[in-house]
Amino acid sequence: MILYRLRCAKGHEFDSWFKDGKTYERQEKRSLIGCPTCGNAKITRALMAPRIGKGGKGGEAPVEAPAEAVPAPDPQIAALARAMPKEMREALVKLREQVEKNLEPVGEKFAEEARKIHYGESDKRGIYGQTTDEEAEALAEEGIEFGRLPWIPRGN
Repeated sequence: MILYRLRCAKGHEFDSWFKDGKTYERQEKRSLIGCPTCGNAKITRALMAPRIGKGGKGGEAPVEAPAEAVPAPDPQIAALARAMPKEMREALVKLREQVEKNLEPVGEKFAEEARKIHYGESDKRGIYGQTTDEEAEALAEEGIEFGRLPWIPRGN
């Protein structure tokens, strides 16, 4: 599975999972991918957030470092979460639960800790936390792989 950050012709960005890159290309070519905000089918890839595999018998590791995973509570995000389709909200809440269950929270030190892991200064492990857009861009420019996730508030 691969996660792509996508952007529609109207500028809306969203994430979508695909079996592989060829599957995305086929669906994009046939205009089968639609923006969840406006329905626009003219889609391009934005910054990619790939799944990170590990060598050996262990199979795939969880996404090593999802950025923006623990932002400060934002009333606009809460309102958006309440307005999204029930199935989507439930899936994102389950995703949040899995991240919290399986990864180590590092809070605002996300970029710093992701660099330490990448450069071998800290043990390899799955982490999550928050970072600014500028820090996330710097991580990507350094070749540090991470994923960005929408962080849905708990509750109603």
